[in-house]
Amino acid sequence: MSLPDSPTVVLVHGAFADASTFARIIPGLTARGLDVVAPAVPNRSLLGDSAYIASVVRQIPGPVVLVGHSYGGAVITIAGVENNVRALVYLAGYALEEGESLGELQGGFPDSDLSGALVYTPFPVEGSTTPGTDVSVRTDAFPAIFAADVDPHLASVLAVSQRPLAAQAFGEKAPVAAWKTKPSWGLVAAADHTINPEVERFGYQRAGMTFVEVDSSHLVMLAHPERVIELIEEAVRATSA
Repeated sequence: MSLPDSPTVVLVHGAFADASTFARIIPGLTARGLDVVAPAVPNRSLLGDSAYIASVVRQIPGPVVLVGHSYGGAVITIAGVENNVRALVYLAGYALEEGESLGELQGGFPDSDLSGALVYTPFPVEGSTTPGTDVSVRTDAFPAIFAADVDPHLASVLAVSQRPLAAQAFGEKAPVAAWKTKPSWGLVAAADHTINPEVERFGYQRAGMTFVEVDSSHLVMLAHPERVIELIEEAVRATSA
């Protein structure tokens, strides 16, 4: 049963993925009476992606709980300063500090298995003669690195339907850090081979947020949907009027 003044839950996917990675948690959230929006993140630049998600948030009447998975955590760190954002939830995500880039945060810790499985591909940039660079994961390495405890058939589909992340996004610095002013929750995927779990823990601890640990691969929403739903529901209840 939904609470009075329940927020809309906005689910922000990460790199090498799309909003379908939330398929196992959306029914559980809607069954609890929550409105859910799961937009497609362009994955072109951190600042541009954050501006796009902020524009989605601004068009939602009433309060919002922003949920970011992986790179989506960096996106909600910036977009979360919108006035109607009530809380942030990070799922195996990057909680950047103001003035910090993804590359800088990751650079302080040993590389995960992901670093050796990345593929770099040029793509045309409208209005420029200089191509951009898309970053994706080798399809043969994707299941083990990203989705070790997800159904193998689904993992193989996800491997060939990736939404790449433009390399530009790794170097852009967060101009703000919404967790400084918004209540925040986090989930560490303790068996993560995509992001070093220490990167997740460090960001959450630095932000002073409430966080839990789940023995999961990077795609915790597909591997342990009920635990993710519980954490989102905790944030909703704690910040609802």
